[in-house]
Amino acid sequence: MISGAHMIIYSTDAEADRAFFRNVLRFPAVDAGEGWLIFALPPAEIAVHPAAEVDSHEVYLMCEDINATVQELKSHDVECTSVTDEGWGLLTHVSLPSGGSLGLYQPRHALAHKAGAA
Repeated sequence: MISGAHMIIYSTDAEADRAFFRNVLRFPAVDAGEGWLIFALPPAEIAVHPAAEVDSHEVYLMCEDINATVQELKSHDVECTSVTDEGWGLLTHVSLPSGGSLGLYQPRHALAHKAGAA
């Protein structure tokens, strides 16, 4: 029934953020026309959390070793917040060139994409 998922990150400097995804994170991309890049993602999961209001969504990237990933990002002059232990995983936020940020975490929970879910 569902063949995939498409996420949108709104940016005040889309070109710079696209360059970050292409050059720093090295996500493969297709050009949908006129330089409008759409990036492939690594295996993904979706969780549904309770909330008082609707229409609020978040994007988090996951990694297997947060300290190594933060060091790799810093070697590209990418700023990351201090890593915090949230119980369910180790969390930081990665600064995008536009000034936005993305969550990045090393999960401690079982991974749906590794369990063959979906």
